[in-house]
This record gives sequence, structure tokens and C-alpha cells, in this order.
Amino acid sequence: MDALDLSYLAAVSLAGAGVRACARGLPEGWRVRLQAVAPDLPAGAWVWLHAVSVGELLLADGLVGRLRESGRRLHVTTGTPAGLDLLARRLPAWAAGTGQVSGGAFPLDDPDGLEAFLSREPGAFVALETELWPNLLRVLEARSIPRCVVNGRLTEKSLGRGGPWLRRAASRLSLVAARDEASAGAFHRLGAPRVELGGNLKADLPPPAPLHAGWEALRRAWAPFPVLVAGNTLEGEEDLILSAWEAAREVVPGLRLILAPRQPRRFRAVAAAFSARGLRFRQASSSWAGDASSWTAVDLLLLDTLGELPAAYGEGTLALVAGGWRSEGGHNPLEPVRAGVLTLLGPGFANFDDLVPPLREAGRLRVVPEPELTAAVIEGLASVPLRPSGEAAIPASLAGALDRTMALLEPLLPPPLR
Repeated sequence: MDALDLSYLAAVSLAGAGVRACARGLPEGWRVRLQAVAPDLPAGAWVWLHAVSVGELLLADGLVGRLRESGRRLHVTTGTPAGLDLLARRLPAWAAGTGQVSGGAFPLDDPDGLEAFLSREPGAFVALETELWPNLLRVLEARSIPRCVVNGRLTEKSLGRGGPWLRRAASRLSLVAARDEASAGAFHRLGAPRVELGGNLKADLPPPAPLHAGWEALRRAWAPFPVLVAGNTLEGEEDLILSAWEAAREVVPGLRLILAPRQPRRFRAVAAAFSARGLRFRQASSSWAGDASSWTAVDLLLLDTLGELPAAYGEGTLALVAGGWRSEGGHNPLEPVRAGVLTLLGPGFANFDDLVPPLREAGRLRVVPEPELTAAVIEGLASVPLRPSGEAAIPASLAGALDRTMALLEPLLPPPLR
């Protein structure tokens, strides 16, 4: 261990001691990580799969299924309260009655935090997207445990912020399966010794789980009307979308709206804003009435739940993928596209610039500047059927990421449990 490693270890040990000393007053996100516990499995016989929060957990679906089907035991960790809530609801389906999949919180990156996980060490560590924890990777390397990043995403902006600790962490990775050429180049420049092009796992996700039975009453009530589904809205985008929806209703009477804010912490504030505007809405987190008549007078559903948005896109006539009207990053357009729904998104899609061009060329989505949104909604509603006919294929150029990623991972994983 050299001076660079020692400086990080000293910093993270001091931070960990401080966190534990004032645990009661910490935000919930820190407290849950103090409770991280490793699975009770033989050392070297399990795969540690880490998905930092909700988006990465949704992305993990296909990978979890393949690892389970291969006969391997895996433990999935996440680092946020929202992620843990979604993980708890995903685990039964992921385990599929086999007992092969468990999950819980991701530990702090200090010696005390890692102790439980390394007393029964994994056979491999696999992180989704960009999770580089210097102390964890140092210890795993010292124990010759493979260290992998899949769907690896790294922007030039993030690369510029990568200091010596991050570069040292990257140098210890056994494999990066990058999601696109730009990310592969950035990981190379960061110092990762082996970078391969895996592709974007979002393109190979299995179909979303069906929505619960309560949705049937809403379907019957809204059957005669077109439905606009707006997903992953950021602050300021609700007002933009509500204005476009209300203007479109003047031309398309009866137009309904399903709106899903991106951050769970904003659910309550968005509901309050809807109430202040006098909108006739319901919240998906509330009880669902079993008869269609109770939904007839409802114009708007606030989708304040986790994990239902991909399937909810299939209830729509037209989809709006937010995040690109008031931000530069954008959000995943594949979910509504795969549901067969024409999709509109804003010009800020930098986080998905590997997906948007081929989908745009295939006529599956349109990039719409903010001043043109209302007109684009009205035009889009007039050009598509009331409901999609079913799941649609994505362009062939985007397919195969899961197969490529598993082929890269396979030689680094522990053997299946018998």
C-alpha cells in the first residue's frame, strides 16, 4: 500500500468513524449503509452485484435473470432508501422461488463497513455503470477477487473530475464492459486496464412486470380517450407538461395524463402542486377502486410509485420522456419505444446519445424543443392509434448487449453452486 492508498484509507476511515458516531442524526441514506450485511454463503461462492439506486436496479433485470439461470448465487446491493424499497419488491421475482438471489444495503467503503462482506468474501464483484470505490477495489484486488463494471458509462465531464483516487480505483478493475464507444475511450483514459464494448443493457431488458389488477378499472374508464404518459419529470418539467396537456385538451377532448416524477422525494410536492391547480387527479400510491365509474371523473394519475413506469408507458397513446427539457442528461427512451408508443423527448439527451440517434432514424421517437412541445403533442396524438398493439422490436444495432456482457463476465465468475 503506497501513499495514495494510505491517504484514501485515512480519509475514508475518518469519515466512517464520524458517520458511526452521529448515526442517529444522519439522513436515512447514510443510516441504511451502516446496516449492510453480507449473505450467509460460503466464501468465494457468490456474486456481489451492485446497483447504486433505482435506475441501476431497473437496469439489472436481465443480468440478474441470466446469473440466476446459470445456477449462480448472487447478492444485490444498493445505496439509497428508494433503491432498497424497490429492491425489496423486486427480490421475490428475481429469486423466482430458487433462493439464489438475496439483497440489501451497500456498505461504507471503510474497513469497518467492508468487514462483514469480506469475512465471507464474494467470488466476483460486478457493479453497474460507474461505481468505483477505491478501498473496496483495493481489498478485492489483494484477494484476487475479480472486479467488474458492466454497462460502464463515463462521460468526458466525469473523466475530468476523476482525481488520483478514482484513477487508482479504475486501474484495479479486472473488466469494464462499456455501454458505448465514447465511454470505452473514457475508461481507457481513466486507466482501466481492460475495456471491452458490451453495449447498453437497457436495450435487452426483459418485458416489464404486468401492472397490478387495480389498473383494469382505470383501463375501462379511460378506454375511449387518448392518454399521454410523461415519465421521469424533473423540477419545472411538470409545469411545462401540464401546460402542453391542457392546451392539447382544447384540440383533443378527453385527453388523460399519467405523470411520473423522477425523484421519489418530490412526490409529495408534485401532488401538492396538482391540488393547488385544482386538477382532478389520483395518486398511484393510494388505494385503487375496483370499479371503472370511480375513474371516470379522474383526468390525471400521479404515478408516485417505483418500478411501474416501464409498464405504464404501455397504457399510453403518446409518451413524453422528460429530463431533457430542463436538464442536459435526459432519461431512458427505450421503455416507451419498446412498448410500441411514439415517444417525444427534449434536446437534452446527453446521457443517452448512444440510443437516441438510431431510435430517431427508425422513426420511433422525435426530439422536440420546449417551445414546440404543445404542437408536437397534438400532431403526435393525431398520427398514432389510441393504444399500442404490443411490444415493439428495437433497431438491430442496439440488440445483443446482454449476450456480449455475459460472455465477457463468464470467465471471471465463480462456478455455479450445485
